[in-house]
Amino acid sequence: IRLATENEQYLSELPGQAGCFKETRIVEFIFLLSEKWHLDQSARYQAVELLERFMIKQVEQICKSSRENVKSCEQGQGSSWSSLKHQIYDTFVLRLVSCIQLASKLSLHYNIVNSDTALKFLQSLKYSYTKQELLESELAVLKTLHFQINVSTPLVYVELLLEVLGHNGCLLPAKPLHQMCTQLLDFSYLTRDTIYDTLLKIAIENSTPSKLQVAKFLTVKEDFMLLAVGIISTSVFVLNPGHWKQVVEHLNCITGITSQSILEFSYAVLKHIVGSST
Repeated sequence: IRLATENEQYLSELPGQAGCFKETRIVEFIFLLSEKWHLDQSARYQAVELLERFMIKQVEQICKSSRENVKSCEQGQGSSWSSLKHQIYDTFVLRLVSCIQLASKLSLHYNIVNSDTALKFLQSLKYSYTKQELLESELAVLKTLHFQINVSTPLVYVELLLEVLGHNGCLLPAKPLHQMCTQLLDFSYLTRDTIYDTLLKIAIENSTPSKLQVAKFLTVKEDFMLLAVGIISTSVFVLNPGHWKQVVEHLNCITGITSQSILEFSYAVLKHIVGSST
């Protein structure tokens, strides 16, 4: 109930730019760096969510502070936005590393990414940051997010729903199902736009959605409960199709998400796993 309420609250306050910093290259960068530093899966998802939320707030703050300058000088508008972009670009990798560091401290207290490890990596990319700048970057992320960094990730939703399914007597092999769910969750993060593009076209029964339909669909793309339900449903279908209908019914009862919506999400994921429209 707490997670469902949290999810609804997040969707009700969703910024129009949500998802802008979850493009494949960024997610892949975070995943690969998390693997390099031997972080668990919860840390990588947390880092993605922290970076997304931080970057949106940072862009909003920079735009707000530069708005007066843009208004006061028409000719300066181009240079102002150019300066804004450079300000974001120049610190982006540093902020990304800071988000991974913070995520590691939240999930793995015995295996955190310390300053020496982070600096060594940044130096390998020819950045010349100091430990002080690294600490200041972490603090900048914390302050921008008002120290609210322990955000729930889709993995938390997946694992809790698996627990509830087991408690409700849905007998499924826990370990392989959990493993399949995490693999499919990785896949959905890395192919996010293509999966949700397919889902949108199914929902509106049209291959060319309008801008308004795309904008309204944003709450679907950011719905962690729907994502978790879809991932579990797809995982069960891959591992044990005979139990799929029963699991979908259980998930419908637990979350209130319709069986049709669960089916459509599973279809969208499976379509891109198979790589065919069959």
